[in-house]
Amino acid sequence: MKVKKAIIPAAGLGTRFLPVTKAVPKEMLNIVDKPALQYIVEEVVASGIEEILIITTRNKEMIQNHFDKSFELEIKLGQAGKTEMLNEMVRISDMADIHYVRQKEPKGLGHAVGCARTFVGDEPFAVLLGDDIVYNEGKPCLRQLAEVYEKYGNSVLGVQTVPHEETSKYGIIAGEKISDRTYEITGMIEKPNPQEAPSDMAILGRYVLDSDIFEIIGNTPKGKGGEIQLTDAMKILLRSHRMLAYDFEGRRYDTGNKQGYLEATVEYALRHQELKDGFMEYLKSIV
Repeated sequence: MKVKKAIIPAAGLGTRFLPVTKAVPKEMLNIVDKPALQYIVEEVVASGIEEILIITTRNKEMIQNHFDKSFELEIKLGQAGKTEMLNEMVRISDMADIHYVRQKEPKGLGHAVGCARTFVGDEPFAVLLGDDIVYNEGKPCLRQLAEVYEKYGNSVLGVQTVPHEETSKYGIIAGEKISDRTYEITGMIEKPNPQEAPSDMAILGRYVLDSDIFEIIGNTPKGKGGEIQLTDAMKILLRSHRMLAYDFEGRRYDTGNKQGYLEATVEYALRHQELKDGFMEYLKSIV
């Protein structure tokens, strides 16, 4: 079965970026010339998926406005002869069929994913975290995972190796390699201390899941932080379903923290055709 729908949870408060996130959703912070969330939506579309549900919360209307049509702006750009800019504005509003639902209470990632149950129905679906950007010049990260799902018919989690001393920051899997870059998951643990971590393979913001997860989320008790954790629900799913992990190819940025956000900004600027040469010279001058 093909993966046709994607969910992007974007309901977090962004407290690590206060005070700017008091008024601006963290997913809308700019990276060179686009909000962070647009990079993720573009990855979904480049992966062949055009039905997207963005999970938001109150005070995040800016997200919906960005992907909506702006007739007044398009008319002004057309009258000014700014064709290239006009075409880009039209592309943003037309590139996907985007729906929205609010997570009314901050009950965690698992609860946010559960808000998509009506949208998804009984199909497999993708989840892309709203502050995780993955750059790949070739095959998009989500496409890599979707192809594994379509080959095996099992849920797939995107993973990469992290430094052993940083396992306490991530969900970590235990697994057995079954093919190049693909593992069968035998266990997982949320944010283990390095001495307790079963591996250095961390779950990093990309998932393709069976719809059976929704029933489990609805019965999953609160975990760390008093929230319904997606990892806890996936651990229950693992008891009755085969689950895979794929060591995806790409440079991943955690734009939910300041270091990751700055790294993404610098590296995307160095890839930008109009900026890269001048920006490189600037960096050389200050380093």
